[in-house]
Amino acid sequence: MTIESGVRDATETRLRRAYGFEEVALVPGAVTADPAEVDLGTDLGGFRLEIPFLAAAMDAVADGDFAVRMSRHGGMAFVNLEGLYTRYEDATSIIERVAAAESGTAAAHVLAEAYEQPIRDGLITALITRIKAQGAIAAVSTTPASAWHHAELAASAGADLFLVQSQVSSARHISTSTRVLSLADLTGGLQMPVLVGNTVSGEAAYQLMQQGAAGIFVGVGPGAACTTREVLGIGVPQVSATLEVAAARDRYERETGRYVPVVTDGGMKTGGDIAKAIASGADAVMLGSPFAGALEAPGRGFNWGMAAPSPTLPRGTRIRIGERLPLEQILFGPAETSHGTQNLAGALRQSMAALGVRTIREMHSVDMVIAPSIATEGKSWQLAGRE
Repeated sequence: MTIESGVRDATETRLRRAYGFEEVALVPGAVTADPAEVDLGTDLGGFRLEIPFLAAAMDAVADGDFAVRMSRHGGMAFVNLEGLYTRYEDATSIIERVAAAESGTAAAHVLAEAYEQPIRDGLITALITRIKAQGAIAAVSTTPASAWHHAELAASAGADLFLVQSQVSSARHISTSTRVLSLADLTGGLQMPVLVGNTVSGEAAYQLMQQGAAGIFVGVGPGAACTTREVLGIGVPQVSATLEVAAARDRYERETGRYVPVVTDGGMKTGGDIAKAIASGADAVMLGSPFAGALEAPGRGFNWGMAAPSPTLPRGTRIRIGERLPLEQILFGPAETSHGTQNLAGALRQSMAALGVRTIREMHSVDMVIAPSIATEGKSWQLAGRE
């Protein structure tokens, strides 16, 4: 084997091309559909959602009240059981301090201090009870280290969905110092669906499905307030990651007859991004910063990564959200700009209609092309003079 061929073989096996939202485009076919006949409904964990939008389990995005609002709009919000709302009876003043902190190191210190208070079991129960009392879906999130304890609390309080979310999720975890979370044991012992995130690997997703996961969340580090890719160098662009995990889902369904929904989590800002995520195989999308811009969101116009409180290696940052609008306008319009960040449900509906599909599942089969110039082709005047 020559040196040249050896390099080429290594490139083909260890280094492959991957694509993000800005590098692909959706291709219209010979058929279009009436937008009024497009059904944006999707199923997740046994619940039927009218729109495929989930609010991220981030303290600046989803508290109990926001979860109720999202549920009433036909979507869903996950509330973090390790966040501020389970550490303080009233987190209002804490959030105000975070929002008022100067940028940079000062904000990081304020965030770290905010999360020093211990999590209180009673507040977890009260949070879930309050959401359920208002007729909303009680969807909660925790990390693997706390999953066993929080799962029992959540189940007792009547939670509907339980998301075990970590920086990178895998079916096996190597450790000699801590109790290893067995997803199969967790799913088998609970009376509520267990969802798992996050992964970018089809093989890992397939194994998680085998262990009973009721949904798989895709995405490592694409969020606007996440710095995992910069700090740790880990991640795969969302289009390629979603395609791979969706392929594993389809394979698993063929072999078992059980369909496991895939959720693209993070990296989306516009209706076009969301349409591309659904076309890549997602059954729903999870949004953080776009919803942090809602007037009803608790973050006061800011968002921050939930790994930020780490005292030794923070992997999140506080960002300022620009435009703030009512949640209803973000979801359903009317859109007052051409940036694609308003009326997200309407944009998805129009995209599906133009592509000739009427359901989320049908959207998975539309044609896509690699198109790195799709955002700039013929747009020089827009890019130079956009207001």
